[in-house]
Amino acid sequence: MKNVTEVTTFVLKGFTDDPGLQVTFFLLFLAIYLFTLMGNLGLIILVVGDSRLHNPMYYFLSVLSSVDACYSSVITPNMLIDFMSKNKSISFLGCAAQMFFAVTLGTTECFLLAAMAYDRYVAIYNPLLYTVTMSPRVYVPLITASYVGGILHATLHTVATFSLSFCGSNEIRHVFCDIPPLLALSCSDTRINQLLLFYFAGCIEIVTILIVLVSYGFILVAILRVHSAEAKRKVFSTCGSHLTGVSVFHGTVLFMYVRPSSSYALEHDMIVSIFYTIVIPMLNPIIYSLRNKDVKEAMKKVFGKNRIISKVYFSH
Repeated sequence: MKNVTEVTTFVLKGFTDDPGLQVTFFLLFLAIYLFTLMGNLGLIILVVGDSRLHNPMYYFLSVLSSVDACYSSVITPNMLIDFMSKNKSISFLGCAAQMFFAVTLGTTECFLLAAMAYDRYVAIYNPLLYTVTMSPRVYVPLITASYVGGILHATLHTVATFSLSFCGSNEIRHVFCDIPPLLALSCSDTRINQLLLFYFAGCIEIVTILIVLVSYGFILVAILRVHSAEAKRKVFSTCGSHLTGVSVFHGTVLFMYVRPSSSYALEHDMIVSIFYTIVIPMLNPIIYSLRNKDVKEAMKKVFGKNRIISKVYFSH
């Protein structure tokens, strides 16, 4: 059957139509976005500029920071414009592009977090062979595979979603072009799309979470063999930040995508999706850096001359 798409533009309804609240939201999300860019780009600069951070663990962390900066940039600038504009429309192709990049980066982050768990397992379980085991022949393909997996997953859902007919309302009750609100808007039968979303997102979640759990299972065994309290503290400090990041990210993704379509409530889901696309990218530099001794030392080297920054970040 020939697909007929009557809708050529969509309107992103966002949080509210109240002008006062829109200004408040604009200022709030502008601050979050600027903090996200500074935090993630700053972490990348530290990893590139400090030779002590030139190892696979920090290469993964810098790639994660680049993904987070891009992830937030796919969503936030357009949302900020909509807060201050009466015309909240987005073109059909623009909506498709936004969905594609958002799903690509979100899926890439899933795979990267799993790769980082494996990296921590290698570093802790057999530290003497770490640089050999996690050579560029290993970590470069892992990073590349994360991006390829993200692109393939995004291509599947973008093609499947935008092959549907949108012949009724063009108002998306969301702040960006996400899959569930677009499926709710379609006048086609979306059962196949719902199954694709549930099973593919579910499989990616199961595989990546299993990799994390198995990696940390081996890490726990390694910790139990260590008698030094200082060594245990260092392991818990390094792994604790990663586990925090994994838990927050996967918890929100599971809530958002891996559940029956009948349980979707677009108003609540909009808040959840804002959390993992905008808030988590802001939190990750804090989670991964403030408890990390090497990163703090690198920050001291860069900001040490600034007494105010030194006092805020390094006094404790």
